[in-house]
Amino acid sequence: MFFFKRDKPSEAMELFGNVATIGMQLVVATFIGLAMGYYLDEWLGTKPWMLIIFLLLGIIAGFRDVYREAMRLQRGADAQSSGPASGPDGDDAKGGSDRQGK
Repeated sequence: MFFFKRDKPSEAMELFGNVATIGMQLVVATFIGLAMGYYLDEWLGTKPWMLIIFLLLGIIAGFRDVYREAMRLQRGADAQSSGPASGPDGDDAKGGSDRQGK
């Protein structure tokens, strides 16, 4: 998961930025759907149906964006953690040593 403890402050700021981005995507998509529905209702005289429909579409789009961003972050975290496995003495997972001639 991408919420593992980070060592560097720059990584913590990157995590904070990612979390803020996820939250903003949900809010902005919902607000855009709400605004579109409101103005379509005003224009077409269909209160409150367009507002409800576009609000729901905005919420769905927001959650879809949140899911996509979370999966992107997960893939990045998995790629970082899946390097060559090494043991405590520099031994890799195959039992060999990565020390050469020592």
